[in-house]
Amino acid sequence: MSFLKGLKCRECGRDYPKEALYVCEYCFGSLEASYDYEAIRHVMSRDHIQKGPKSLWRYRELLPIDGEPRAGFYSGMTPLVKADILGRELGVKHLYIKDDSVCHPTWSFKDRVVAVALSRAKELGFDTVACASTGNLANSVAANGAWAGFKRYVFIPANLEQAKVIGTLVYSPNLVAVNGNYDDVNRLCSEIASKYRWGFVNINLRAYYAEGSKTVGFEMAEQLGWRAPDHVIAPAASGSLITKIWKALKEFDKLGLLEAPMKTKVYCAQALGCSPISTAILEGSDVIKPVKPATIAKSLAIGNPADGYYAKDVIHQSGGAAASVTDDEIREGIKLLARTEGIFTETAGGVTVASAKKLIEQGVIPKNETVVITITGNGLKTQEAIQDAVGKPALIEPSLASFEERVMSERGNNRSTAPAPSTIL
Repeated sequence: MSFLKGLKCRECGRDYPKEALYVCEYCFGSLEASYDYEAIRHVMSRDHIQKGPKSLWRYRELLPIDGEPRAGFYSGMTPLVKADILGRELGVKHLYIKDDSVCHPTWSFKDRVVAVALSRAKELGFDTVACASTGNLANSVAANGAWAGFKRYVFIPANLEQAKVIGTLVYSPNLVAVNGNYDDVNRLCSEIASKYRWGFVNINLRAYYAEGSKTVGFEMAEQLGWRAPDHVIAPAASGSLITKIWKALKEFDKLGLLEAPMKTKVYCAQALGCSPISTAILEGSDVIKPVKPATIAKSLAIGNPADGYYAKDVIHQSGGAAASVTDDEIREGIKLLARTEGIFTETAGGVTVASAKKLIEQGVIPKNETVVITITGNGLKTQEAIQDAVGKPALIEPSLASFEERVMSERGNNRSTAPAPSTIL
């Protein structure tokens, strides 16, 4: 049974059919999936969800497909780590990491959105899928599209991290590197989408694709014992993830699935070298000025964010805030998370951790409430960003004397008690 009613313009509210549409023909506003919440209320309960699959499809009633899922059976239900060690370092008692760097086929949250987009693409009769990507989406469309039997065209900026290029090519898609930044790639793909009958997951299928990000918020609430967190820090590229975490928590609240009313504050994390959304929030401006990206956080390097205004509105509605961090702070954020919690995140996660640290130290985020930091991708994808910041191994001869001379004498033989391990929910 489908609970997807259709598409609705986010600006003027006009209704549209459940087709491959993404912009309102009257006001040019973006379209969003709408649901029959009253019907969902009769079938979706906590017990129903918990008896569902151990994947994002346990929330199927709140995802925009008509039939059965056709992709993404191994995506979702990533760990929510009770980050006690990092929490002690930051002085926060109830700190959690929503770790989307693991438990996905291509090690990023993009497997969530692609699962939904490809399932809908099958329903709409597409045989070819495509995307414009800063890296993680390229990996996901290439991999999941192969599994689902699609022809695949993937467009990326030519200066993308090599690990993400290889992580796409291995699945044998048609990979096209464009001389330009993501915004240039996206404009080209919009032209291609208007000429070829391909399912561009983040263009003509965007209204469906974006809904997959809601499952991050659904899982947070379920893993916290059916409670919405007090504070959520999320990275922003297009800004869509922020809007969908917010929508997810509101939907759970509307359906009576939460133990207590939602009072979540949402925070926007961006790199200083590409921070159009955070800058607008911090300056109190109604205008999001496009920028030319210059940051190591290439997965967030979207200078003209499609959902920027909506993300800014979520921050204001929720009473949250924003932060921008330098490339050096990003590297330190990556190392901090790895050193304290054993989680190796890519540069986007470094942005989120560094932003959370800054907001906590500034007193913007209180230290005695539930805080969730969203980690969206794995650090093995962006190793070159920190290769000069992590030091080098101690080089010794194969002898005990060499070990004691070059290692023990320099570092000492002090044994400290290991901190208590964190908890995975």
